[in-house]
Amino acid sequence: MKLLLKIWPALLIFSVWLLFVSPYLLKGLVPYPSTYQVNHFPPWSSNQQFWGPVKNGAMPDIVDQIYPWKKFTIESLKAGQIPWWNPYNFSGNGHVGNFQSAVFSPFNALYFVLPFIDAWSLIIILQPLLAGVFTYLLMRSLRVSDVGSVVSSIAFMFSGFMVVWMPYGTLSMALCFLPLALYAIQKWYETRKMSFLPILSFSIALSLFSGHFQTSMYVLITVFSFLIYKAITVRRVRDGLWVGVAFVLGFFISLIQLIPSISLYEDSVRSSIFIKSGGIPFSYLITLVAGDFFGNPVTRNDWFGYYAEWASFVGILPVSLSLFSIYSGKKNIQFFWILAVIVLVLVIDSPVQSIIGSLKIPVLSTSNPSRIVALFSFAISILAGMGFDYFMQELKVKKWRSLIWPLVGVGMVIVGIWVYLFLLKPFSPENILIAKRNLLLPTGLYLGLITIGAMSFYYKRFFIFLVIFILLGTAFDSFRYAQKWVPFDPRSLVYPNLPIIAGIQKYIGSGRLLGNLGAEVASYYGFPMIDGYDPLYIERYGVFIQTARTGDKESAQRSVVGLDRLGKYADRVIDLLGVSLVFHPVADTNQGWAYPVWKDQKRFELVYSDNLFQLFKNNTALPRAMLFYTFEVIPDGDVILKRFYSQEFDYRTTLILEESPKIRSNPKGAGSATIVSYKPSMIEIRVHSDTPALLFLSDVYYKNWHATITQSGTSYATRIFRADYAFRAVEVPMGESIVTFKYEEF
Repeated sequence: MKLLLKIWPALLIFSVWLLFVSPYLLKGLVPYPSTYQVNHFPPWSSNQQFWGPVKNGAMPDIVDQIYPWKKFTIESLKAGQIPWWNPYNFSGNGHVGNFQSAVFSPFNALYFVLPFIDAWSLIIILQPLLAGVFTYLLMRSLRVSDVGSVVSSIAFMFSGFMVVWMPYGTLSMALCFLPLALYAIQKWYETRKMSFLPILSFSIALSLFSGHFQTSMYVLITVFSFLIYKAITVRRVRDGLWVGVAFVLGFFISLIQLIPSISLYEDSVRSSIFIKSGGIPFSYLITLVAGDFFGNPVTRNDWFGYYAEWASFVGILPVSLSLFSIYSGKKNIQFFWILAVIVLVLVIDSPVQSIIGSLKIPVLSTSNPSRIVALFSFAISILAGMGFDYFMQELKVKKWRSLIWPLVGVGMVIVGIWVYLFLLKPFSPENILIAKRNLLLPTGLYLGLITIGAMSFYYKRFFIFLVIFILLGTAFDSFRYAQKWVPFDPRSLVYPNLPIIAGIQKYIGSGRLLGNLGAEVASYYGFPMIDGYDPLYIERYGVFIQTARTGDKESAQRSVVGLDRLGKYADRVIDLLGVSLVFHPVADTNQGWAYPVWKDQKRFELVYSDNLFQLFKNNTALPRAMLFYTFEVIPDGDVILKRFYSQEFDYRTTLILEESPKIRSNPKGAGSATIVSYKPSMIEIRVHSDTPALLFLSDVYYKNWHATITQSGTSYATRIFRADYAFRAVEVPMGESIVTFKYEEF
């Protein structure tokens, strides 16, 4: 019994977590939106045998970014290679530098001992458990009771931000380590044990390795602010210096991730796009206690707002309890209230967002500002535990005055909302019904709190019922919110095999693939494509592809590179970039969104066909690597685009460089270039030429690629020129040689 009394908080947190993940543990379902994948993503969506109900269709980035990128990451690591570069999207793009790839996350080790989908599942479901355990440790270090600590833990582990981003395995994971970092700081000042300093360092590093820089920045800002707060309130200079060193050390550990990310960010389209709005409307804060007040994408009845981007849910009981902490004399409470107020000012839709956007601060001004609401939910969760202790303390000594005002305030808000819905009827009848239905549970929990609280005020024997009600009420409200959103789908639908995949593997060769497909196919199966979806792609490449639409320079799109299939110069781009295979669903014939392979049977040769799909070989595609003997030098990028996309320019025989090479044009030159080895971060090409020439590689130019030439047993470095606005070329000597392109980050 004594042991049970001692470990019950851990048992309760673990039990709530077990209940949440039971679909995976007991039914074999996986926390991956497989029903969404097969219903909405080609090629599976064309096959009716996969059609069926979809649990959650609001998380496409998992399917066409996170999951296939993880597959590419793990396969590279298993091959003993760090995947600095992903050659399968955007004609090549940085991979480690793309923060969401999470290449250096220690949790990747799970993929080496478990089947891929099970390693993925374990990482997803571990996030709320880690958040709950770390929050409990923090609360106990802040001298909060066991019950108050459990309330805070459950509130945070299933708070809005944690839940809606949990299936990604990146944003929520980055946030998980915030309470652990604060715990390490608090314990260091309390005990001065050196063991807590490395905990702080690794908390920072683990957050940065988790895969979402914006969230990690919020974590770092909060941790740094807590360091300043402790330095001011404790005033022990030496202790402050030690903890400052540990904080900085976390950055140094993370440099292997930070340096590539900063480098890629500088050249990406994201660095030039600044967001001047995007805050949360004040009225939407009702979702802090009624998460589905405006509907839910899962039930297809949401009608206002951005459910995931604006998710702030904590629950009516934790929010109510947090108000009591105002009167508490606990240390550190000021920090969390200051944090909550500052974040609330930043997150509410106001001119503040426009000001931040106009400052053009990297990451902060280029990302959705509403996601900082995660810190507000975290602060309220922490304050809830502190408020619980004060609430129970005042009940025991029957001091009702400090208890009545928070309860009355919350009650007035709830009554006001009900009156607003019934009398003013601000929404359509259907939407009012949704709002009323989703307001019932928080109203019931609030009434339960004041009813059992009042009974406890007069009868001490009801104290235990009040504690149980708060714990179970918080757990039920949080669990209901989380299980509704997070998909647990059949593992049999995760990348089910289709014959067309084998067909692509057979016919693609060393060329590229074109079709209405995305990274869910390209990165997962290793099919090089010219399109892509992610804001961290190289901007010049996006401009090059976008300009093919009319020939007049167009800006790169914010997150997507997609060649206009009917663009004026689409054929030119396809051939230059070595698109040798075109994926074509039979049902897309004569449709405007498909590349018109049916119009030119000489150019496009049918090589594969089944009931649903066709594959066409492009007989006019240039090799991915080839020799050029004539070139033009044009220093200005805009002029290069204008020249390349002009009718009289012969892109098949002439390259455009920005700087002059040492060789001269020689139209009579002849030779060959053959790719002998193509790995993501190293390419070897055998060249034979009867005169000095330019070796063109239709992979995207990027500053971290370097080239060497080996001839007659002697190797030397050579310069990579930017060719045709966004690609690579090197000078090669007469005779036979091996050209090696190698990615070097450091």
